[in-house]
Amino acid sequence: MGIRELQGYASFLMTILFVVALYGYIVYLYRSEKKGEKDYEKFGNIALDDEIDSTPINSSDPISDEKKERNK
Repeated sequence: MGIRELQGYASFLMTILFVVALYGYIVYLYRSEKKGEKDYEKFGNIALDDEIDSTPINSSDPISDEKKERNK
């Protein structure tokens, strides 16, 4: 087995690994949007609605997030 053959196998395995990781990430995004954890439509509209007086996407207060962490 020469170096060329070894490089071919490594390239094929890395391609398969990256395809599986990509599909896993797509499924993760789809499930989190279905559960209502995140709304990726809002993130997609950032480029279209970039005025200075636009409402923030995440309107959560950092102080209330810290209180939620303590109460867990």
